[in-house]
Amino acid sequence: MAEIMIAAFLILMIMGVPVAFSLAMAAFAAVAIDGRYPMVVVVKEMFTGLDSFPLLAVPFFILAAEIMSTGAISRMLMRFASQFVGHLRGGLGYANVLTGTLFAGISGSALASAAGPGAMMARMMERSGYSKAYAGALTISVAVVDPIIPPSITMIIYALQDRNVSVGSLFMAGLLPGLLISGLIAGVNWWISRKRNYRSLETRPPASQMVRNTIAALPALLLIVTIVGGIRGGIFTPTEASVVAVFYAIVASAVIYRGFTFADLWGAFLRSAIMSVAVLMILAAARAFAWVLIIEGVPQAMASAVIAMDLSPVAFLLMVNLLLLFFGMFMDPLPGVMILVPILAPIAHNLGIAPDHFAIIVIVNLTFGLMTPPVGGLIFVVASATKQKPSALVRELPPFFLAAIVSLLILTFVPALSTWLPRISGFAH
Repeated sequence: MAEIMIAAFLILMIMGVPVAFSLAMAAFAAVAIDGRYPMVVVVKEMFTGLDSFPLLAVPFFILAAEIMSTGAISRMLMRFASQFVGHLRGGLGYANVLTGTLFAGISGSALASAAGPGAMMARMMERSGYSKAYAGALTISVAVVDPIIPPSITMIIYALQDRNVSVGSLFMAGLLPGLLISGLIAGVNWWISRKRNYRSLETRPPASQMVRNTIAALPALLLIVTIVGGIRGGIFTPTEASVVAVFYAIVASAVIYRGFTFADLWGAFLRSAIMSVAVLMILAAARAFAWVLIIEGVPQAMASAVIAMDLSPVAFLLMVNLLLLFFGMFMDPLPGVMILVPILAPIAHNLGIAPDHFAIIVIVNLTFGLMTPPVGGLIFVVASATKQKPSALVRELPPFFLAAIVSLLILTFVPALSTWLPRISGFAH
């Protein structure tokens, strides 16, 4: 069954069938050809994959991100970030990085970040003399940070697959790695801006204006503290935090910043519903795909093969990096987490690798797949939002690929970046 399913999945992907349909149709094909199980078992597993209370956080965080992108929150964050770095050489590039990092703390969706504030920053950079393709490539790279800095939809799905971690511990574990990646992206922007002489047309605003901008941005910034602090303080669960984020986003956009209408709210509901259905279809199909692998003993066989290789923890992590980087080129992070984590996490646990450390390695690897061809979702989202060819963006991405590899090596060899905050925050892993 496993061989039939994997072959069918690869054929469907090569034919250009969307990931969710490729996964589901491959599972159906395997069960139908094998004949040992009724076809309805695939449907049952798909529904079982969605029958989880923590999964309610997914549509709510997506909705919160859409409301923030539509309302004035993202504009306030952009103004707040630009006032500190906008006047420097390559300043709007730094502002793009800082805005994307701040938005990551209130979003959880890379695609929402790229299509919303990321696309706005790319257009601002283009008007200021930056290469259109470079502005888009920078936006793609910054959006990758979104699923790594909490709140993160990918982390919620990961915690459902590995009982050795919790959503709260992963949220804390992602903070420093996310900031590290943002810092390396800013370093790439510094190098390219000097090389191409991207000078800023902006001037630093007077201190009084900076104070006003900061005060205006405080409600948006406080949402980050509310989500992370509320979960850490035991005030609400991650699922409840997603509802709080939606309520806070509506109040901030409509009451504090004003200008947010019912038409805007309806549009945010519609877009988030479409995106949520797409995400949940992928999760349901991935559950059926993983079920076939499990009943065929694929995880156990892979685990036995890896254990027989007698790898050290570091060698195992390096092998996992290569595997996941390749896997991420062809599959989105969410199905990747659902299929691979049940296989790889027990091996990592037996090797003594800290669960939070391994989780961040997996999430960062698979998330980088969003910026790698041929499937990279962020490439096509930004290409559509900025009206340019995906090939033009891909040509500008190699320096950011290099930054991604450097960040992975640092995270691999310095586990404290992933484990220190969960430990001091009281999450015992």
